[in-house]
Amino acid sequence: MNLPADPSWGFALLLGLFGSLGAIVPTALVLLLSDSWRQRLLPYLLSYATGTMVATPILALVPEAVERIDIYEVGVMMLCGLVLFFVLEWSVLWRHAHGEGKGPGDGTPIVGGIHQQRTAHATALLILIGDAVHNLSDGVAIGTACAADPTLGFVTTLAVVGHEIPQELSDFTILVASGFSRRRAIMWNTISALGTVLGVIMAYGGLAYANTLVPYALSVAAASFLYVGLADLVPTLHGQMGAAKGVWQFAMLVAGMVTIALLTLLPH
Repeated sequence: MNLPADPSWGFALLLGLFGSLGAIVPTALVLLLSDSWRQRLLPYLLSYATGTMVATPILALVPEAVERIDIYEVGVMMLCGLVLFFVLEWSVLWRHAHGEGKGPGDGTPIVGGIHQQRTAHATALLILIGDAVHNLSDGVAIGTACAADPTLGFVTTLAVVGHEIPQELSDFTILVASGFSRRRAIMWNTISALGTVLGVIMAYGGLAYANTLVPYALSVAAASFLYVGLADLVPTLHGQMGAAKGVWQFAMLVAGMVTIALLTLLPH
């Protein structure tokens, strides 16, 4: 592949599209699985997703944010993010509890399956928001690197795709586990992934404050991933793990963490 000697808008946008859709296409291969096989694999994929969801902020997002701003500022932004997502999830659950979640005739919220449905809906919403912020910051990184040197932009894009493949697989798995159809999960993941293109346009177009906002955006994204991983996914795993398959689910959880740890060694 011959890379251009000088950066151009066409090349930058091409990298943005590759950075966004390059991770979506491999995860879409999950659609080739039959429903029965997908249901068998879902608990293990969810364990892997939980591992990547917890490891990504700790090993990737927070360290990169700390390189750009003071660790105290990162901590404050993460606390604000945790409060924000708690309020957001609470508002989603409250809205459902005062809507279709009421019991027949007496206004008493139904527990059990309806409660799980509300929680799953809120989890899916937080996943999409956090992923959109993360993709936006990835796009800013690609656009900034491309403006400096096309080769650096290409290498950065490869690192982004390598990092995003397990993340998109995790997001897709969680959305499906939250009740999304496969087609709907792919559609919303694709819309979220296009934030990478927007980030490239912002950075390459010379938006003065884009690069300044990146560490704060990374901190908020880290908070969203931690909140979803620890508040929603880990309790779900506790409810699914039995003596027979618990060991394998734990192994998949660790595998997700190790995957992110290895991908953080790539240049980014």
